[in-house]
Amino acid sequence: MAKKILIVEDDKFLRELIAKKLSEEGFIVEEASDGEEGIRKIKEDLETKPIPVIILSNLGQREDIERGLKLGAFDYLVKAHFTPGEVIEKVRNALR
Repeated sequence: MAKKILIVEDDKFLRELIAKKLSEEGFIVEEASDGEEGIRKIKEDLETKPIPVIILSNLGQREDIERGLKLGAFDYLVKAHFTPGEVIEKVRNALR
């Protein structure tokens, strides 16, 4: 059974690129452009709480990373440090 993934990304080009790559890998992909409250909503709902959240952001300051992890993210990736292929690998690892 295919895993469902929600991509929250304000950059349309990058969001569509990652969505396409994930779709090609067999994932069911949902997209959103604003994630400010997304992680809180996911973690407050008992049904979706166990879903791993990976933050992929341009914000790479220590405080940003700590805040994302404190909110319940499984992992926090700074965009400039990862290729789309590496992002896909992180997603695979989170879903194992």
